[in-house]
Amino acid sequence: MAASAAWAQQVVASATSPNGALSVDVQLDPMGKLGYDVKRKGKEVIGLSRLGFNLANTHKLDGGFSVRDSRTSEHDDTWEQPWGERRYVRNHYRELRVEVEQKNRDKRGLVVVFRIYDDGVGFRYEFPSQPQLKDVEITDELTEFVVAQPATAWWIPAGELPGLEELVQKAPLKEIGTANTPLTVRLDDGTHIAFHEAALVDYASMWVRKVEGQKLRAQLVPSSMGPAVVRHGAFTTPWRTMRIADDAAGLYMSDLELNLNEPNKLGDVSWVKPSKFVGVWWGMHLQQTTWNAGPKHGATTDNTKKYIDFAAQNGFRGVLVEGWNQGWESDWGHGGADFSFTKAYPDFDLPVLSAYAKQKGVRLIGHHETGGNLVAYEKQMDDAYKLYAKYGVDSVKSGYVHEAGTMLFPGADGKPHYGNYDSQEGVRHFLKAVTEAARYKIAVDTHEPIKDTGLRRTYPNWLSREGARGVEYNAWGNPPNPVDHEAKLVFTRMLSGPMDYTPGVLSLVGADNKVFNSTQAKQLANFVVIYSPIVMAADIPENYAKYPKAFKFIKDVPTDWADTRVINGAVGEYVTMARKDRKSDDWYVGAVTDANARTLALPLAFLDKDKQYVAEIYRDGDAADYRNAHRFDLVVETKAVTAKDTLQLKLAPGGGQAIRIVPKK
Repeated sequence: MAASAAWAQQVVASATSPNGALSVDVQLDPMGKLGYDVKRKGKEVIGLSRLGFNLANTHKLDGGFSVRDSRTSEHDDTWEQPWGERRYVRNHYRELRVEVEQKNRDKRGLVVVFRIYDDGVGFRYEFPSQPQLKDVEITDELTEFVVAQPATAWWIPAGELPGLEELVQKAPLKEIGTANTPLTVRLDDGTHIAFHEAALVDYASMWVRKVEGQKLRAQLVPSSMGPAVVRHGAFTTPWRTMRIADDAAGLYMSDLELNLNEPNKLGDVSWVKPSKFVGVWWGMHLQQTTWNAGPKHGATTDNTKKYIDFAAQNGFRGVLVEGWNQGWESDWGHGGADFSFTKAYPDFDLPVLSAYAKQKGVRLIGHHETGGNLVAYEKQMDDAYKLYAKYGVDSVKSGYVHEAGTMLFPGADGKPHYGNYDSQEGVRHFLKAVTEAARYKIAVDTHEPIKDTGLRRTYPNWLSREGARGVEYNAWGNPPNPVDHEAKLVFTRMLSGPMDYTPGVLSLVGADNKVFNSTQAKQLANFVVIYSPIVMAADIPENYAKYPKAFKFIKDVPTDWADTRVINGAVGEYVTMARKDRKSDDWYVGAVTDANARTLALPLAFLDKDKQYVAEIYRDGDAADYRNAHRFDLVVETKAVTAKDTLQLKLAPGGGQAIRIVPKK
């Protein structure tokens, strides 16, 4: 029997998106169970799906509901990002608020709020202040997402590697297990949906698990200390989100999660500086240098000066120095208790290097590897940020390398305990690290992070994060990143927000000569395709000197954009992205493919129709192929273009293309 027939529902409230493309019905069955469905252009895409909670401290919020009130409203404004994929974001939605109560449970109230956009739906629960439910202990949500048509899914497994560094998998939706979000699905009729969440604050992260058929249910990350979520008084949950589009490109073009977050709470954030940087990091992954002190120590004063000189000569704002602080000799990935965040190794002089960098117009980028030991880190956090602020370090890369389930939290009773990094306690910590950094005007780039849910709108100093397999897996990974990795990331991980992917390894080899599944042109394209406002040009300076033609694009490409357009794309196959520089009229294009050679059309209609341009093209040569020595076959050429032109982008197997388009002078 179909779910809709089984429920015998009564529609109690409805609303549509501003253009009428999407509609939501909220329904009650004869037992007072609450549900919803979503239609797109009159066709059901999310079938009747349950709403509610299991509670540990009292009766569940599931059934016995009656509607107290419902109302709709419309909102339309445009807000400006201090940095981002585009400068201006339109926030246009219709809101449906449904207030329900359980009359047989002391009239306990609950509010479900839907915001319906033309390109997606977000909904959340609001717990009002009420004496009959002062304390809420949630063991799990009963929230469901019933996908109404047969679908294919792309996802990473939940509850596995910390840092979200599992390979993206593809399977029929009915065959998946428990997935992290974003979870991307393509329905048989071509409609694409991406399930995620927005504004994750003081609440457990949401996984989604397949229950039966194509019914998905929210699963809150468990706490090691009791219920998944414990809250007191009135509060709201994160938004449960569904981007809905005709195709994969439409998913990426949506600003749904950003719009569902609160506006900037930090005030003037002109001190947050999008930029490119270099650093000693890749040499460590190549095993040329070490994080810990010794004869191969990478974070020395002399070596850092060389990188500062290289950055100054080539226009990079920052130099990241990992391994500068004491404690790396310990088994830090399984504890991190020995790290000091204020004491440098004897061969690293922070005051001297800070002054040297300033003289060269360069900034040091700080580094805090915690090993997942929040007890040790939070004790030192304020002093660590204070030290960086003293020496002009205005951004920090933080790391949380640890085994799944072994993040060490400070306990309220003074006794530390282990738990999941994406539990409610973990969510609290990651935001604390960002808000404390903001007090010292320091931006944060989090590695092994909690997933991005759009909080960069509210806290714009949260510049970027990792949260997927980065380029380092090409140095030592078994397996390394597959050839379709970037084409999957764009329409899965990148739907959540910026990723510090560390692109631009022109040598195309890792440790022990492990070969990348990439051409050199694809490495350049990744600077446009994989977005982050703070980007590391990852390769060592010697390799950039070896490939000056390719290196020019890396030096030219900006990291902050006035506009972004996804020209075309298919999940795990290919994508073409065009982005406009925020500080000029230049456009940059990146295109990548999987193992298949492709020719992709690039209409230039996004250019100003009254201007003439020169396209600086970095493309795969005719013989280029990621599987052999021809992966270095790179052709650099120029071509006069206008908005009326269409370029044909020829991509080699495993290849890409990068283009800089500048107005004629």
